[in-house]
Amino acid sequence: MQTPDSYWNTNVARHPGILRQVPPGCGDALDVGCGDGLLARKLAARVPRVTGVDLSPEMIARARGLSGGRPGLRFLQGDFLTAGLPAEGYDFICSVTTVHHMDFTRAVLRMRELLRPGGTLVIVGLAREQSAGEWAAFLAAAPVMRVTKAVRRATTPEGMPVADAEMSYGEVRRAARDMLPGVRYRRHVLRRYSLIWRKPLTRS
Repeated sequence: MQTPDSYWNTNVARHPGILRQVPPGCGDALDVGCGDGLLARKLAARVPRVTGVDLSPEMIARARGLSGGRPGLRFLQGDFLTAGLPAEGYDFICSVTTVHHMDFTRAVLRMRELLRPGGTLVIVGLAREQSAGEWAAFLAAAPVMRVTKAVRRATTPEGMPVADAEMSYGEVRRAARDMLPGVRYRRHVLRRYSLIWRKPLTRS
Protein backbone atom coordinates (compact mmCIF):
# COMPACT_ATOMS: atom_id res chain seq x y z
CA MET A 1 0.00 0.00 0.00
CA GLN A 2 1.36 3.41 -1.00
CA THR A 3 1.71 5.99 1.77
CA PRO A 4 2.29 9.76 1.37
CA ASP A 5 6.02 9.11 1.81
CA SER A 6 6.35 6.01 -0.36
CA TYR A 7 5.78 7.30 -3.90
CA TRP A 8 8.57 7.38 -6.48
CA ASN A 9 9.46 9.61 -9.40
CA THR A 10 12.61 10.93 -11.08
CA ASN A 11 12.99 13.59 -8.38
CA VAL A 12 12.60 11.14 -5.50
CA ALA A 13 15.21 8.97 -7.23
CA ARG A 14 17.81 11.60 -6.34
CA HIS A 15 16.95 11.71 -2.62
CA PRO A 16 19.41 9.00 -1.47
CA GLY A 17 22.30 10.80 -3.16
CA ILE A 18 21.25 14.11 -1.62
CA LEU A 19 21.01 12.63 1.86
CA ARG A 20 24.51 11.17 1.53
CA GLN A 21 25.85 14.71 1.19
CA VAL A 22 24.55 15.90 4.58
CA PRO A 23 27.74 16.89 6.43
CA PRO A 24 28.60 15.34 9.81
CA GLY A 25 27.31 17.42 12.70
CA CYS A 26 24.78 19.23 10.52
CA GLY A 27 22.49 21.27 12.76
CA ASP A 28 20.41 23.28 10.30
CA ALA A 29 19.19 22.29 6.83
CA LEU A 30 17.12 24.13 4.22
CA ASP A 31 15.07 22.52 1.45
CA VAL A 32 14.36 25.07 -1.29
CA GLY A 33 11.17 24.30 -3.20
CA CYS A 34 10.18 21.63 -0.70
CA GLY A 35 6.86 20.76 -2.33
CA ASP A 36 4.90 18.35 -0.14
CA GLY A 37 7.87 18.09 2.24
CA LEU A 38 8.97 14.53 1.45
CA LEU A 39 12.69 15.32 1.33
CA ALA A 40 12.43 17.66 4.31
CA ARG A 41 10.91 14.85 6.37
CA LYS A 42 13.75 12.55 5.38
CA LEU A 43 16.25 15.24 6.37
CA ALA A 44 14.51 15.69 9.73
CA ALA A 45 15.38 12.08 10.58
CA ARG A 46 19.06 13.06 10.70
CA VAL A 47 19.20 16.85 11.14
CA PRO A 48 17.88 18.58 14.32
CA ARG A 49 16.43 21.64 12.57
CA VAL A 50 15.02 21.55 9.03
CA THR A 51 13.25 24.33 7.15
CA GLY A 52 11.30 23.80 3.94
CA VAL A 53 10.30 26.78 1.81
CA ASP A 54 7.96 26.79 -1.19
CA LEU A 55 6.01 29.39 -3.13
CA SER A 56 2.89 27.23 -3.42
CA PRO A 57 0.36 27.62 -0.55
CA GLU A 58 -1.15 24.27 -1.52
CA MET A 59 2.17 22.45 -1.27
CA ILE A 60 3.08 24.06 2.05
CA ALA A 61 -0.32 23.19 3.51
CA ARG A 62 0.19 19.59 2.44
CA ALA A 63 3.73 19.53 3.84
CA ARG A 64 2.55 20.84 7.20
CA GLY A 65 -0.28 18.33 7.28
CA LEU A 66 2.08 15.43 6.63
CA SER A 67 4.76 16.57 9.08
CA GLY A 68 2.74 15.50 12.11
CA GLY A 69 4.06 18.36 14.21
CA ARG A 70 7.53 16.87 14.12
CA PRO A 71 9.85 18.92 16.39
CA GLY A 72 12.54 20.86 14.55
CA LEU A 73 10.72 20.69 11.20
CA ARG A 74 9.03 23.82 9.88
CA PHE A 75 7.63 24.95 6.54
CA LEU A 76 7.51 28.50 5.18
CA GLN A 77 5.29 29.65 2.34
CA GLY A 78 6.82 32.39 0.21
CA ASP A 79 9.28 33.43 -2.46
CA PHE A 80 12.67 31.91 -1.66
CA LEU A 81 14.46 34.86 -3.26
CA THR A 82 12.94 37.34 -0.79
CA ALA A 83 11.97 35.19 2.21
CA GLY A 84 13.34 36.22 5.59
CA LEU A 85 16.00 33.53 5.97
CA PRO A 86 19.20 33.99 7.99
CA ALA A 87 22.42 34.70 6.12
CA GLU A 88 24.92 31.87 6.67
CA GLY A 89 22.21 30.14 8.70
CA TYR A 90 22.43 26.62 7.27
CA ASP A 91 24.96 23.81 7.25
CA PHE A 92 23.17 22.06 4.38
CA ILE A 93 20.99 23.44 1.59
CA CYS A 94 19.30 21.34 -1.06
CA SER A 95 16.93 22.01 -3.92
CA VAL A 96 15.25 19.54 -6.27
CA THR A 97 13.95 20.70 -9.67
CA THR A 98 13.19 24.17 -8.38
CA VAL A 99 15.86 26.53 -9.71
CA HIS A 100 14.42 26.43 -13.23
CA HIS A 101 11.28 28.06 -11.78
CA MET A 102 13.41 31.05 -10.72
CA ASP A 103 16.16 33.23 -12.06
CA PHE A 104 19.04 30.75 -11.95
CA THR A 105 21.77 33.24 -11.03
CA ARG A 106 19.75 34.91 -8.28
CA ALA A 107 18.71 31.56 -6.83
CA VAL A 108 22.22 30.11 -6.72
CA LEU A 109 23.73 33.30 -5.27
CA ARG A 110 21.01 33.34 -2.61
CA MET A 111 21.75 29.74 -1.64
CA ARG A 112 25.45 30.56 -1.50
CA GLU A 113 24.69 33.49 0.80
CA LEU A 114 22.56 31.39 3.16
CA LEU A 115 25.11 28.57 3.47
CA ARG A 116 27.51 28.57 6.40
CA PRO A 117 31.26 28.34 5.71
CA GLY A 118 32.11 24.66 5.42
CA GLY A 119 28.48 23.83 4.58
CA THR A 120 27.27 21.81 1.61
CA LEU A 121 24.94 22.82 -1.21
CA VAL A 122 23.21 20.24 -3.42
CA ILE A 123 21.08 21.29 -6.39
CA VAL A 124 19.25 18.78 -8.55
CA GLY A 125 17.86 20.48 -11.61
CA LEU A 126 16.12 20.16 -14.91
CA ALA A 127 17.62 21.60 -18.10
CA ARG A 128 16.94 21.37 -21.81
CA GLU A 129 18.93 19.73 -24.56
CA GLN A 130 20.70 22.13 -26.91
CA SER A 131 23.93 20.71 -28.31
CA ALA A 132 24.24 17.57 -30.42
CA GLY A 133 25.96 15.83 -27.52
CA GLU A 134 23.12 16.71 -25.14
CA TRP A 135 20.53 15.36 -27.56
CA ALA A 136 22.55 12.20 -28.09
CA ALA A 137 22.69 11.63 -24.33
CA PHE A 138 18.93 12.15 -24.07
CA LEU A 139 18.11 9.74 -26.89
CA ALA A 140 20.42 7.11 -25.44
CA ALA A 141 18.80 7.38 -22.02
CA ALA A 142 15.18 7.58 -23.23
CA PRO A 143 14.51 3.78 -23.21
CA VAL A 144 15.96 3.51 -19.70
CA MET A 145 13.74 6.35 -18.48
CA ARG A 146 10.59 4.80 -19.96
CA VAL A 147 11.25 1.36 -18.49
CA THR A 148 12.28 2.69 -15.09
CA LYS A 149 9.21 4.90 -14.78
CA ALA A 150 6.94 2.03 -15.76
CA VAL A 151 8.55 -0.49 -13.41
CA ARG A 152 8.65 1.93 -10.48
CA ARG A 153 5.15 3.26 -11.23
CA ALA A 154 6.29 6.86 -11.22
CA THR A 155 3.76 9.30 -9.75
CA THR A 156 3.77 13.02 -9.02
CA PRO A 157 1.77 14.59 -6.15
CA GLU A 158 -1.34 16.36 -7.39
CA GLY A 159 -0.94 20.11 -7.70
CA MET A 160 2.86 20.09 -7.90
CA PRO A 161 3.85 23.17 -9.96
CA VAL A 162 5.63 22.45 -13.25
CA ALA A 163 7.64 24.61 -15.65
CA ASP A 164 9.80 24.09 -18.70
CA ALA A 165 13.54 24.59 -18.33
CA GLU A 166 14.99 27.51 -20.27
CA MET A 167 18.71 26.87 -19.71
CA SER A 168 20.59 24.07 -21.43
CA TYR A 169 22.80 21.62 -19.55
CA GLY A 170 25.88 23.37 -20.89
CA GLU A 171 24.61 26.78 -19.80
CA VAL A 172 23.87 25.47 -16.31
CA ARG A 173 27.34 23.93 -16.03
CA ARG A 174 29.12 27.11 -17.11
CA ALA A 175 27.05 29.41 -14.89
CA ALA A 176 27.45 27.15 -11.86
CA ARG A 177 31.22 26.99 -12.27
CA ASP A 178 31.39 30.78 -12.36
CA MET A 179 29.38 31.19 -9.14
CA LEU A 180 30.52 28.09 -7.25
CA PRO A 181 34.25 27.54 -7.83
CA GLY A 182 35.09 23.86 -7.54
CA VAL A 183 31.47 22.73 -7.94
CA ARG A 184 30.91 19.12 -8.97
CA TYR A 185 28.55 18.91 -11.92
CA ARG A 186 27.00 15.65 -13.10
CA ARG A 187 24.30 14.80 -15.61
CA HIS A 188 22.10 11.87 -14.60
CA VAL A 189 20.37 9.26 -16.75
CA LEU A 190 16.85 10.15 -15.60
CA ARG A 191 17.05 13.60 -17.21
CA ARG A 192 18.41 15.52 -14.24
CA TYR A 193 21.71 17.20 -13.40
CA SER A 194 23.25 17.71 -9.97
CA LEU A 195 25.53 20.35 -8.51
CA ILE A 196 27.42 19.64 -5.29
CA TRP A 197 29.46 22.40 -3.66
CA ARG A 198 31.16 22.91 -0.33
CA LYS A 199 31.46 26.51 0.80
CA PRO A 200 35.06 27.34 1.73
CA LEU A 201 35.78 27.96 5.38
CA THR A 202 36.24 31.60 6.29
CA ARG A 203 39.89 32.54 6.40
CA SER A 204 41.15 33.74 9.76
